[in-house]
Amino acid sequence: MVKKSESDNIIIVGGGAGGLELACKLGRKLGRERVTLVDHAFYHIWKPSLHEVAAGTMDMHKEGLPYTMLAHHNDFTFVYGSFAGLDAEKREITVAAVEEDSGDVIIPQRRLGYAKLCIAVGSTSHYFNTPGAAEHTISLNGPGDAERFRIEMLKQMTWAENRKEQDAGAGVDVIIIGGATGVELAAELREASNKYIDYGFRRLDATRDIRITLLEGAPRILPPLPEKVAAAAKDLLEERHVRVVADCRVARIVPGQVQDATGHVYPYHVCVWAAGIKAPAFLATLGLPTNAAGQLEVTPSLNVKGHADIYAIGDCAACTMEDGRRVPPRAQAAHQQADHLYRAFVREMRGGRAAPVPYVYRDYGSLVSVGSQTSVGTLMGSLKGRSWFVRGGLARIMYVSLHLLHDRAVLGWMRTCSLAIARTLIRRNTALVKLH
Repeated sequence: MVKKSESDNIIIVGGGAGGLELACKLGRKLGRERVTLVDHAFYHIWKPSLHEVAAGTMDMHKEGLPYTMLAHHNDFTFVYGSFAGLDAEKREITVAAVEEDSGDVIIPQRRLGYAKLCIAVGSTSHYFNTPGAAEHTISLNGPGDAERFRIEMLKQMTWAENRKEQDAGAGVDVIIIGGATGVELAAELREASNKYIDYGFRRLDATRDIRITLLEGAPRILPPLPEKVAAAAKDLLEERHVRVVADCRVARIVPGQVQDATGHVYPYHVCVWAAGIKAPAFLATLGLPTNAAGQLEVTPSLNVKGHADIYAIGDCAACTMEDGRRVPPRAQAAHQQADHLYRAFVREMRGGRAAPVPYVYRDYGSLVSVGSQTSVGTLMGSLKGRSWFVRGGLARIMYVSLHLLHDRAVLGWMRTCSLAIARTLIRRNTALVKLH
């Protein structure tokens, strides 16, 4: 372990894919006196799996990894609370007070000094100024949102089940608006709806009465991915009786209805917004340079421009590749950036090369989950500019392996293997969907 003074404390704000991996790796190398993770939640859920939490096929209370446990195993310090302010001159951040619902303060406001600060606060929903979108839809920004969707679906299915004798057409209309997360949620929800029928909703027909519609503003779903991937995903969704409507520009959302630009109306009982993301608005209040999307502008070495001791990674960082394009907001980018900063920080603390090393994004392809048995996507997208289309069971295995690689980074191989075995045993002996 490298021994330094407390003045070399590294603070990481945000315990998502990139921030947590960086905290775990640095903690194991430098120790808890040197590495601090700040987050507003008590536990970590891998964000790409939120569609499973929403559909009820993953129980976040079983799958969530407590930050306090991760801090103990990886030898870093965890500070619970929201990032509330930055004094770059004094090298201090403010962590907001933690209050009960009654307003009573549980933990007072704190100020933490740092030698290096890494901001990894992820992203939030981008509503593109669509009237009613923020008020009447659910976005999967975090575990709480996913759980809110799951509970609302249970309520609506219970209502439809009880109405079935009086109204043969009673059912649940689900509208999902855009995005890769929307595609994954539509497929997972269709699969879950069949399982819910087995657990008591026997008057409902999953295909006929759980009516799922995916609206996409672009000419096709998954516009950032190759057309072959999008076409395969569309075919798989339609095979599962998910209605896909492309080139549909949502103009307004009111209670119970989505209205598009042509005046067409889509009725709903539950509506999900997955059409885009942006950086959290509070980043613009920190006095750091941001772009039009609210992301922190960073140099090739991931420093926030004009601040040698402040870094940003993941969705909240505007990082430009050699060809001028932005690094895409994907978990693999956050993982690579965490690895890059880990090596840079350790090298510097060991008195190594002072010149910053630029971060280079490597595109290993993209995979989209279409239910628990299959996925579609491309692999090795950066190898001599070529990519390989994959689908089916092989693609699904590769998709699941991404979650396991993340678990390995924060838990180590032994605990990851034990956790994978435990997940399999638990799922074989409990309900296939969360019913409470």
